[in-house]
Amino acid sequence: MKVANLLVAFALLALASSFVTAYDPSPLQDFCVGINDADAAVLVNGKLCKNPSFATIDDFTYSGFDIRGNTSNQLRAHVNLITADLMPGLNTLGISLARIDFEPNGGLNPPHYHPRGSEVLLVLEGTLYAGFVTSNPDHRLFAKILKAGDFIAFPFGLVHFQLNVEKTPAVAIAALTSQNPGVNTVANAIFGANRPINPEVLTTAFHLDKNVVKDLQTQNWVNPS
Repeated sequence: MKVANLLVAFALLALASSFVTAYDPSPLQDFCVGINDADAAVLVNGKLCKNPSFATIDDFTYSGFDIRGNTSNQLRAHVNLITADLMPGLNTLGISLARIDFEPNGGLNPPHYHPRGSEVLLVLEGTLYAGFVTSNPDHRLFAKILKAGDFIAFPFGLVHFQLNVEKTPAVAIAALTSQNPGVNTVANAIFGANRPINPEVLTTAFHLDKNVVKDLQTQNWVNPS
């Protein structure tokens, strides 16, 4: 990865960090059920903090972001998301970073949303068709062809996607406004739910034949990671 691209990526990260305070420390998990028994409880909203005297530079650095991800999957894309789990120094900072690799001619980061963060995405290599859809009732599509050096913002909680539309690989860097933004891939959640949603719900909601729904529910829904 060229030095210039890395500098732009760091600038992107700095931009994202400037508006994270509106969200963290909101919940960093899908839910938190109240409990009175402390022995049966778990820590939420981050991790235990290391004694500052024992912190090292390794807590605040990560190596390997220049390595292409394994895109040999159904979506032909790979997302390497760096959260506080991989870089402990991110804990309480309200930010995370991702590298997305796309195979040529259709590598896809499918429609998904982040329940706990907004996102800005910078194209480092290649050409992507990227966009997002607004919420009810308008469902407006905002989409554009992005080339190297272009970036796009995905508002908090809105469904968005990226598709490689060229004959060469593509690489993008994304910064998100939470140390654990979460990700919910729409197709996976609907058709790959564990346990399956009653087909009658999906038949009516998606205007599909029940046999089509049942077929979709038997397929292997993968994430690009």
